[in-house]
Amino acid sequence: MSTPTTPRPAPAGPAAKAPERPAYAAQARGGPGGGPFGGRVQEKSLNFLPSLRRLLQQLRPERGVLVGAIVLAVAGIVMSVLGPRILGHATDIIFAGVTGRGPVDFRALGDTLLLALGLYLVSSLALLLQGYLLNGAVQRSVRRLRDGVETKINRLPLSYFDRQTRGELLSRVTNDIDNVAQSLQQTLSQLLTSLLTVIGVTVMMFVVSPVLAVIALVTIPVSVLLTTVIGKRAQRMFVAQWRSTGELNSHIEEAFTGQSLVKVFGRQREVEQVFAERNDAVYRASFGAQFISGLIMPSMFFIGNLNYVVIAVVGGLRVASGTLSLGDVQAFIQYSRQFTQPLTQVASMANLLQSGVASAERVFEVLDAEEQTVDGGAGLPVVRGRVEFDDVSFSYVEDQPLIEGLSLTAEPGQTVAIVGPTGAGKTTLVNLLMRFYDPQSGRILLDGVDVATVPRAALRSEVGMVLQDTWLFHGSIHDNIAYGRPDASEADILAAAEATYVDRFVRSLPDGYATVIDEEGSNVSAGERQLITIARAFLADPTLLILDEATSSVDTRTEVLVQQAMAALRSERTSFVIAHRLSTIRDADVILVMEAGAIVEQGSHEQLLERRGAYWRLYEAQFAAAVE
Repeated sequence: MSTPTTPRPAPAGPAAKAPERPAYAAQARGGPGGGPFGGRVQEKSLNFLPSLRRLLQQLRPERGVLVGAIVLAVAGIVMSVLGPRILGHATDIIFAGVTGRGPVDFRALGDTLLLALGLYLVSSLALLLQGYLLNGAVQRSVRRLRDGVETKINRLPLSYFDRQTRGELLSRVTNDIDNVAQSLQQTLSQLLTSLLTVIGVTVMMFVVSPVLAVIALVTIPVSVLLTTVIGKRAQRMFVAQWRSTGELNSHIEEAFTGQSLVKVFGRQREVEQVFAERNDAVYRASFGAQFISGLIMPSMFFIGNLNYVVIAVVGGLRVASGTLSLGDVQAFIQYSRQFTQPLTQVASMANLLQSGVASAERVFEVLDAEEQTVDGGAGLPVVRGRVEFDDVSFSYVEDQPLIEGLSLTAEPGQTVAIVGPTGAGKTTLVNLLMRFYDPQSGRILLDGVDVATVPRAALRSEVGMVLQDTWLFHGSIHDNIAYGRPDASEADILAAAEATYVDRFVRSLPDGYATVIDEEGSNVSAGERQLITIARAFLADPTLLILDEATSSVDTRTEVLVQQAMAALRSERTSFVIAHRLSTIRDADVILVMEAGAIVEQGSHEQLLERRGAYWRLYEAQFAAAVE
């Protein structure tokens, strides 16, 4: 048939209404940003090595490219480490001529220098190509990671988004993934070349002078110990940094979205105070993480300089004794610099790697979240619209039942109105029918088929939905209406707009149907936004229709007109209408009165008034008091 008429933005499902489940909503808002003055998330310690291993596994599809990059890196480093040895030989040629052992052999000197120049040039080209291949592999891997997160988001149940604030979730799938990409891109290439340089230089140092090589290698355990001690403290700070960043983003997103509400209640100071507190938390965590991890590089420089002094003194003594040539000492000093420099680079990359792994762990938490049950079974046959709830029980929170043993039947073409006080479970009933949630027990049948055995997409393609909380995406009015049925013709779109009185106000807009609605829909009124969502449902032509306070934001005159359009829309369709305004459901075939998750009364408008029960009390509360 048609696609679902009310799209669900990833951050929060449209059917999730806090008033229907106060206990659960209170629990769900326990995270960061759950209100301008909400709580804080629990800190999860960083499990560095397993998370790093899992992050590197994202590169597995790039094995061929990585092997090529490693080969190029090895070739480039080998030629690079041979350079000082050849330049040392050039120094010996010059020294021999200066000390009177014979004239300087400029031909041999030129050949030696050209050889060194050629090696350095080829080495640079190899390392440049290696960096190109490695960066490409990293970016493709991060792209797959983003695709994986996007796919995962679409497989998560609505309850997951109820427990997560939008700012925190957006921070994970944007800031954290960007940080992972930056960390991998900056560290992998440099770590590879640095480690290979250390190996190559170590070999050459032992070739030149085993004694000096042993002196130089003494710095390795000292450097490793220092890096480990500093790194452990930095890990905790990086976890705190990204957790605090997520909390700050959550508060900003919430405060900016609800800016009008904040100003209405005069809570700017409180919002600014919470912002200041969370901003300070980000500052303290970021400063601590960067400062502590930043201690690694100057410490390594200090150790490297001490090592340089010792090598220079011992090397000078061995030249004086004739054990080593001047060229060998020169080459070894270059090697010692080449040895400490990559160690310093590895240390400087440690803070980036720790930050990247901390962000990766936050992304992995999303990827590891429990998914909704897997769709099974085949698609639906031709749907007539008979809906049956068979002894259904459901709760958002364990040990806090909301609906228990509910049974009802809606025949094809019937209009079933659902009324009751806030929190009675009206919207929950619709959530279960749409399979936004699955019941703990009982069955929901559509034409005798258990909806739990039907793919969600097939089920929702038969349902049109208009919610009290309208949702329009950034685009034109035309595109928002056409979302209900992408293959609809222009004539169908215009007919849907005219039938739902959208055409009436669109004609007065300067750009007409091409008017672009911003993200918050602030350039059209709340009632006009609701009319657009009704037109979207009208265009979808669904078999089942769900109206959740669909006319709550329109004026009384427009409501009468829309009711006429909705009556035409409900014709020959099974409709579920959730309403607080009882005047809108007088002509319903069946009215269900819900209290505390149970149906306490059902019947027509006249029948329920005659019983003078729960429905009569609701009706009297709305109309009798108004008349008085």
